[in-house]
Amino acid sequence: MFKKILIANRGEIAVRIIRACRELGISPVTVYSEADRRALHVRMADEAVRIGPSNLGESYLKIENVLQAAIQIGADAIHPGYGFLSENAEFAKAVQKAGLIFIGPPPEAIRLMGDKGKARQRMQSAGVPVIPGYQGENDLNVFHSEAGKIGYPILVKAATGGGGKGMRVVRQESELDESVAAAQREALHAFGDSRLILEQYIPNARHIEFQILADHHGNILHFYERECSIQRRHQKIIEETPATILDDDLRSQMGAAAISAAASVGYQNAGTVEFIFNPRSRSFYFLEMNTRLQVEHPITEFVTGIDLAQWQIRIASGERLPFSQAQIIQRGHAIECRLYAEDPSNGFLPFSGRLLRFIEPKGPGVRVDSGVASGDEITVHYDPLIAKLIAYAADRPSAIRKMKSALEGTVLLGLTTNALFLQDVLSHPEFQSGDIYTTWVEERLQDWQPPQCSLPPEVIVAAALTEFPQVTLPPSDHLSGQEKVYLQSGRDPFTPWQIGNSYRVGE
Repeated sequence: MFKKILIANRGEIAVRIIRACRELGISPVTVYSEADRRALHVRMADEAVRIGPSNLGESYLKIENVLQAAIQIGADAIHPGYGFLSENAEFAKAVQKAGLIFIGPPPEAIRLMGDKGKARQRMQSAGVPVIPGYQGENDLNVFHSEAGKIGYPILVKAATGGGGKGMRVVRQESELDESVAAAQREALHAFGDSRLILEQYIPNARHIEFQILADHHGNILHFYERECSIQRRHQKIIEETPATILDDDLRSQMGAAAISAAASVGYQNAGTVEFIFNPRSRSFYFLEMNTRLQVEHPITEFVTGIDLAQWQIRIASGERLPFSQAQIIQRGHAIECRLYAEDPSNGFLPFSGRLLRFIEPKGPGVRVDSGVASGDEITVHYDPLIAKLIAYAADRPSAIRKMKSALEGTVLLGLTTNALFLQDVLSHPEFQSGDIYTTWVEERLQDWQPPQCSLPPEVIVAAALTEFPQVTLPPSDHLSGQEKVYLQSGRDPFTPWQIGNSYRVGE
């Protein structure tokens, strides 16, 4: 087992990996940019190394700076987390060349799965269903011809990258030229690659992914599915497992397809095979493979009892997976909500600033993965994720109720967040019945507004000072509507919940 691991990331995932290292008896070391010099992941690590200014390109994305930090502190291995350099094949190769272990898949698997066009071709060869589409020469005339063969509506999307960038739905031929140009610009800016592919667009599709682990001894196992259909701007905000739409036969077919996909590229370590599911035909198609740990991995850990972050490290150190596919069983139901500093009533506009007060919910079956605590800054430089709330219960209705209670028991002051929006999603009859799809949020809640506050600002500020005497609040006219709702709601943040599990951070 490793003695020291450098975590080439920040925020909640860095904190998550710090905890995994500690539980394995490994010394965790983090890196930080100038903007993160007082961040929670820096405070929690055994050591921390500054790798550059706040700008991503000069810090977290600068390969030589990360490698120099790892060598400087004598790390045995590097864990990339998610985002940043986690799916950069050149980084994985550079780590190996430096004589360190990359806690992730082989560089060639990252490179192949990172190119959506090549990945489609490999999946076809492996017998994994793919969405009807086109990958090839990026010529506008060819695009018109191929789109006509596929049939409108079609999806134009970047050949590399992810996160919904470089993606456009084209409903008729007259929209194709403009959509192609816009997608190319966005893809070039985000990924440095303007290549596009075309796919058939499936209305009311479900986004279902399968978690896999593969060791260095030829064993590949899946850990069942996650439903990720609740999205905004093609980015997930609520995930759950099991998926309500799958029966045992479909679950078995998709799990086998995920294992075939991983095997076809010689995959090792943790990865996620993502599928688009057509509820009308009850058919599924390969979408992409994320060659890293997913943001939503905690819900899989709840229902399977397997610590995925620890097994990433154990596999990288050479351990063999000690269980068979038959021994991996789904128990209960888990839901994750992503708490962002953003305004759902204004196009999910991100916010930055100081988090004046953050009180996490507690209780059996409630987990909080966070990279911030009260007084910390949400900066303009990085993703505005505050925390992930995870609720686990015996069945889906109970898990929904537990998540709603956890959200109501979460105190977030100082920034506008999506907490009330998430509560309204969970309360919606269609969500509760499982009748959801990838465009559900934009179709059902596009005009969402937070509830109006009826109490005068002076009363709200007085209540805040009574509850939180150690916090200096801004003038009442600087309180957001959401903060006023929280403060006048009567929710008691000091309810004596039972102590949470070891993943809770920030206290």
